Amino acid sequence: MSFEISGRLIEKYNTIQVSERFKKREFVIEKTESNGGMEFTDHIKFQLTQDRCNLVESVEVNDDIKVSFNIRGNKWEKDGKVSYFTNLDAWRVEKVQDLGASNYPGDMPPPPSMDNMPPDDGADDLPF
Repeated sequence: MSFEISGRLIEKYNTIQVSERFKKREFVIEKTESNGGMEFTDHIKFQLTQDRCNLVESVEVNDDIKVSFNIRGNKWEKDGKVSYFTNLDAWRVEKVQDLGASNYPGDMPPPPSMDNMPPDDGADDLPF
């Protein structure tokens, strides 16, 4: 199952070669939400692994980004003690356009607003 979240990139760490066959890179986004006049901020750490470690190269700290990721959970046993940990494994990182910028390609205008639609006179022939 995959998930998406958008936020502001606040940390971007170097790639770490964990073993001969495994490397990872971590980054953190800041996600702020308002609810009932209160503002809540989360700092969420993701990891990139193997050939995906370079996915954050094209984004800078303070850029707004969208992260596509999977949740991975593992069980780890050492000296008779069992531990569990969860990783947010990112597989796509995209820079988000400014909110004021157009999301439409080329010179194509956005679709018309419902505010500019003529009033409904009820004369259509649709049964609903």
